[in-house]
Amino acid sequence: MNADGSGPGSPSEVVDRLAASPTVVWGVQVVDARTGEVLAAHRSGQVQRTASLGKVLLLLEVARLLESGDLDSSQQLVPRQEDLVSDSGLWRHLSTAEMEVVDCAALVGAFSDNLATNVLLRRVGGARAVEQTAVAAGIDDVALHGPVRDERGPGDPPTLSTGSASGLASFAVRLHRGALVSAAVSERVAGWLSLNADLSMVAAAFGLDPLCHDEPDRGLRLWNKTGTITGVRGDVGVVSGPAATVAYAVLAEWDDAVTPGAREEALEGMALVGAAVRRVVEGA
Repeated sequence: MNADGSGPGSPSEVVDRLAASPTVVWGVQVVDARTGEVLAAHRSGQVQRTASLGKVLLLLEVARLLESGDLDSSQQLVPRQEDLVSDSGLWRHLSTAEMEVVDCAALVGAFSDNLATNVLLRRVGGARAVEQTAVAAGIDDVALHGPVRDERGPGDPPTLSTGSASGLASFAVRLHRGALVSAAVSERVAGWLSLNADLSMVAAAFGLDPLCHDEPDRGLRLWNKTGTITGVRGDVGVVSGPAATVAYAVLAEWDDAVTPGAREEALEGMALVGAAVRRVVEGA
């Protein structure tokens, strides 16, 4: 690989190979977080379904309210019946009936906890409040459309969140630089996201302990957020190494009914992007 990150095994070469897939629709942007140079991109401006990735905006709003003093970190939050949903998360398996605000945020960062998401979203004023903060922060093409729902009716948004690879990668770069709302707010959000236990996608290539990687390991440091729904996988994050710091956003979408084996193709492709990013940050 050349000094500019090009050449065999580079992010651009790997992404070019993925772009040729007839089954998986990719949206990718890989950026040098220090210089802002785009190392690889494909359909990066296309807004698409992003599963749980939009929860990063909720964490941003929670952190903003905590830093401003408008939200008490130790306030106990109690779920309502309408907050209860299935799928991802830990809280619904626990016996505790209430949880502090900061613990709910940690659960969202670590396990994309759906119950904690809904309880927090209600506490901060709903998706409209989250959107207002995102707009004020200059975040483009990333949206959280409402609470997590087991079933979506005709009056509900068709999906939890949407975004583009370029919008998500820009979010990641600015968070890394401490430039979203404030340095303290950015640091809080990155701290919650450093707890993420899902390293099954791009981060699969980094060889980190999925249950404990909030500190550097073998010269690598990572925070990321993943999203999973039927026919969609997404991973956005920042990984730092001895040679570089890289922000990435990788989105994959396919039709499960037509190509049920595409999930494996998507996960393998995301890991290939991760391997290329690792080579950049390690200077290989």
